[in-house]
Amino acid sequence: MSIDHAPPDISPVSPLPPSATAPPRQDPELVPLAAAAGRRSRVPRWVRRTSGPLLLLALWQVLSGTGALPADILAAPGTIARVAVDLVADGSLPSAMAVSLQRVAVGLLLGLVVGVGLALVSGLFRVGEDLVDASVQMLRTVPFVGLIPLFIIWFGIGEAPKVAIITMGVMFPLYLNVYAGIRGVDAQLIEAGESLGLSRWGLVRHVVLPGALPGAMTGLRYSLGIAWLALVFAEQVNADAGIGYLMVQARDFLRTDVIVVCLLVYAFLGLLADFAVRTLERLLLQWRPTFTGR
Repeated sequence: MSIDHAPPDISPVSPLPPSATAPPRQDPELVPLAAAAGRRSRVPRWVRRTSGPLLLLALWQVLSGTGALPADILAAPGTIARVAVDLVADGSLPSAMAVSLQRVAVGLLLGLVVGVGLALVSGLFRVGEDLVDASVQMLRTVPFVGLIPLFIIWFGIGEAPKVAIITMGVMFPLYLNVYAGIRGVDAQLIEAGESLGLSRWGLVRHVVLPGALPGAMTGLRYSLGIAWLALVFAEQVNADAGIGYLMVQARDFLRTDVIVVCLLVYAFLGLLADFAVRTLERLLLQWRPTFTGR
């Protein structure tokens, strides 16, 4: 018994046209980045940055003009502006600024030398860390304002205690940031420098110190803010000149306008110092690209 198997009917299948298999591809429309950025923000940045303070100043003037904010509590902005012009005209404000700037400069220089020096000793050497770090960390927790009575006993009531207060306020932020910057250098960079034949001093100069520089600049900015804060307390110690001296006199005579002028001078000098440090930071850290916001 035989069964005949008929060969299957295999006929060539014609391929489908491309239009039948998939819809035609459409390329997305490309939008220039510059145009997208322009649509996102059409207001200049300087306008946005100044709008907040200007609105606050306008609200202050309105409250003062309507009597909601009495003059004996806080003088009006117009009154403060006239008082500032008078203080500049009679020379009392420029001379006070010169004295205060000198105190901050000396205290900042001493704090810079002491703080950075201790950070280098503690950060570069393990023995230095064992000898220095614990003592500095212990002293850091003591409020420098609380040392004013001791400084008066040790140094008298002249310029020395004022400079010492500023020095104490400046040195600890510098120490912490420089020390953290040194110890935060990547160990692989140290190994790469050693494989290239760099000596110990060469490693410190070309690897460790550049790596610690961003932290040092951050510490310097923070220390400048602390310096102006310490100056406010320092100039309350039997001062006979300086911005703090003007504030003490204004407090005795209930002159809120003069007090606000002195506070604005403190703020202006601190902002100017921070701008100088940020400019120096951009010059020294050109090799380090960072995120600048979007």
